[in-house]
Amino acid sequence: MPLNRAIFLDRDGTINVEKDYLHKVEDFEFLPGTPQAIKRLKDGGFLVIVVSNQSGIGRGYFDEQAVETLHEHIQAELAAYGTSIDAFYFCPHHPEHGLDHYKVDCDCRKGAPGMLLQAAEDYNIDLPRSFMIGDKLADIEAGERAGCTPILVLTGYGKVAQRQQEFATVEKCRDLDCAATFILSQLAEK
Repeated sequence: MPLNRAIFLDRDGTINVEKDYLHKVEDFEFLPGTPQAIKRLKDGGFLVIVVSNQSGIGRGYFDEQAVETLHEHIQAELAAYGTSIDAFYFCPHHPEHGLDHYKVDCDCRKGAPGMLLQAAEDYNIDLPRSFMIGDKLADIEAGERAGCTPILVLTGYGKVAQRQQEFATVEKCRDLDCAATFILSQLAEK
């Protein structure tokens, strides 16, 4: 059975407007061009999987059900564009600010690769032929540690993050739509 290619996407600041500890449906807003970019990537043969740190759960700001409800809303919004996310993974932990059982130094919180590795196992994903797109150093680190090609988008925190030395050799794209164009053009050249 051939392995799948995947696009791993950070959520906040990559597919939607960055709002600290986003958890309410009414506060959700796609970044321009995001639904169309997701559709193009899926039409190009990629699984699209969201991997998101959600330490607001661990900090007690909201619960896991709020995140699940928001993800259901994202799926409903994407359906209007004829597309969807294949899977959502989120890490509720924080090693310093988590409460109770959420205060743990886990392997799922990005920059660790745990969510990507779990998705690779769950969906038979070829990590070296996959991409991790996000707006923070933690996204890039998680992608690199999982063996994916990382791409920094300059939305969310990306404009500030791009100034960090760690991004010197990382592909940078204006937004998710630009990243989709880059990825699909790479495939066309092969």
